Amino acid sequence: VLESAVDRQLFWTVTTEAGEADSWLTGMIAAPLLIVCFSNKSAYLDRYAEPDKGWTDRDESRWPVPYWDIDTGMAALLILQTAVDESLGACFFGVPPDYIPALRAAFGVPDDFVPIGAISIGYRIEDRKSPSLRRGRRGAGEVVHHGRWRPIDDPQPNRAAKLGK
Repeated sequence: VLESAVDRQLFWTVTTEAGEADSWLTGMIAAPLLIVCFSNKSAYLDRYAEPDKGWTDRDESRWPVPYWDIDTGMAALLILQTAVDESLGACFFGVPPDYIPALRAAFGVPDDFVPIGAISIGYRIEDRKSPSLRRGRRGAGEVVHHGRWRPIDDPQPNRAAKLGK
């Protein structure tokens, strides 16, 4: 959690290119609070190797996806939702990979902590529509599936016939 102006300026110095900031970066820099969200695979594997969890090793093959990253992302989402509930503005953004070593060095972050992203929290400004909205969103039929992997606008098989009635 970066609350001081000195820490926030250091964050922006080590994670962005030198030069004039665009309007997005100018807005982010103005935020009075930054939260850098780090996951820690080692802590997660250690916790699940404890006796009360039933495993005795740190075998990563038990995890089909990296839950240490997912849990960090979920925590970030809850921070964003809390900011909205408090009528604040908030934005989740990634830390460019090339700048991660400088971020680690500047703040003394151990190597086993991975920055999943950062959140700027401040005061809302009027929302502007993103130019990317022109391309539209995929329809619900492309992303929502009920019962089977098919578009939701496909006719459902007759339930009674399926049950043999």
